[in-house]
Amino acid sequence: MQTVNYASFWYKQDQMYKILLVEDEESIVRVLARTLKYDGYDVVTAGDGQEGLEVFEREQPDIVLTDIKMPVMDGLELLKKIKERNPETEVIIITGHGDMDSSIEALQHDASDFINKPVVDEALSIALKRAEGKIEIRNKLKEYTTNLEEKISEATREIRRKSSFQSKLIKSSNDGIVATDERLRIVTFNPEAERIFKMPREEVVSKLRLDELIPQELASAVEEAMSRESGWELPWKETAILDKGGHRVPVRFSGSILSEDDRIVGSVVFFQDLREIKKLEQDLIRSERLAAIGQTVAGVAHGVKNILHGFKGGSYLVETGLEKHDFQKLNQGWQMVKRNIDRTSELVMDLLSYSKERVPDYQKCAPNEIAREVCELFTPTARENGITIKQDLDPCLGEVVLDPQTLHRSLSNLLSNALDACILDEDTDKDFQVLVRTRVEEETWLRLEVSDNGSGMSQEVRDTLFDSFFSTKGAKGTGLGLLVTRKLVEEHQGRIEVDSKPGEGSKFTVWLPFYLRSP
Repeated sequence: MQTVNYASFWYKQDQMYKILLVEDEESIVRVLARTLKYDGYDVVTAGDGQEGLEVFEREQPDIVLTDIKMPVMDGLELLKKIKERNPETEVIIITGHGDMDSSIEALQHDASDFINKPVVDEALSIALKRAEGKIEIRNKLKEYTTNLEEKISEATREIRRKSSFQSKLIKSSNDGIVATDERLRIVTFNPEAERIFKMPREEVVSKLRLDELIPQELASAVEEAMSRESGWELPWKETAILDKGGHRVPVRFSGSILSEDDRIVGSVVFFQDLREIKKLEQDLIRSERLAAIGQTVAGVAHGVKNILHGFKGGSYLVETGLEKHDFQKLNQGWQMVKRNIDRTSELVMDLLSYSKERVPDYQKCAPNEIAREVCELFTPTARENGITIKQDLDPCLGEVVLDPQTLHRSLSNLLSNALDACILDEDTDKDFQVLVRTRVEEETWLRLEVSDNGSGMSQEVRDTLFDSFFSTKGAKGTGLGLLVTRKLVEEHQGRIEVDSKPGEGSKFTVWLPFYLRSP
């Protein structure tokens, strides 16, 4: 019988491990079992390998301590079967002195350790601590793995939640959203973008570049920003795009460059459909125009009344000249009649322009040529009154597509007002001048300026300048000229501004969008 010195077993377990002791010698079983129980282990025993396997399956011990030489089923066979059933069970082999081959074979079959007979406490203690250490490490790994899986699962759920939220946000956005990768290939095309461009996302995503979808100048601005810097943002601005059917769509446009760790990874652009807003604006203008009918009638009556006075005066001089054969009075009266015929014609044309809804007639034209033509029309009037008309026309402005009638009529009204501002100026010592300037702005906008050094206007006058039938010319004007001009400009999706100071003159600035091909 092998004896065990257990007096020096000082190690007490923080955790009670269950040990299966398989040994065919009862004396060894009795001593080892008592020793292990004393050290805090839960011990079950078996007398041979077959019984040991049955106890193992029933008790599921943490550690198996088995002799290698046993009847019915030896320790190596038991080791193999235990590892087949539960590879994580730690098995310590007890071998005879010098049986190194069996020990090596046991280790090859994943035995935790081996100790020699006679079993001494130090060797057994070390072997058990090694087995327990492996179990603890494995349990910690399981715990870490479980925690990691939970964290990964939680992170995955959070990512999916955020992704789902962002996806829903993009899909439900009232803005058309178009995102690209770093090569400007479109990767996101939300439902509102589909509606604006009248294109299904299947025809766009991963198939088109940004410059194949939006106007070239907008795509070039995004591409230039991507090559220059990260964090770039394009402020909102109004522009127009063409949908799949070639129809012009007014939109507000904005964009941003997307970056990650100071590396540009793509871009995103936003579109707001302005068709409904523009329609509401037109409805509002129409409503305001209808609400001003009463004021219109009064203003027209006042204008016609002034013209009738001119006709009466002219006809009186004509009749007097005929009766007295005074050709001077006859000519004087006829000139008055002619001037009032012109005033009547202008009034009628202004009324027609102001009251009639009109869609701009976009044509290919040369804005500088139109400006020269209008200046030539007013040159005789300017010379008669000692006024110089100067021209500063942008040489870079060639043929473009816009409404030539809008440009011609607007410039005519503004130039006529500028000449009147000089003629009505009480300061006769001035060298009166009117300047007509054209410039290209932001590649697709025509800036038209008409400035003079005439009488100028106060802030109060400027605030009411575009009110119905307000005129700075008194009885000589109807106030329709500027109303018509603003209406024509707004119908062309443009805008008009005025800057003026009393005694220093005025400057009217008109912005009109143009195109390089028919919209």
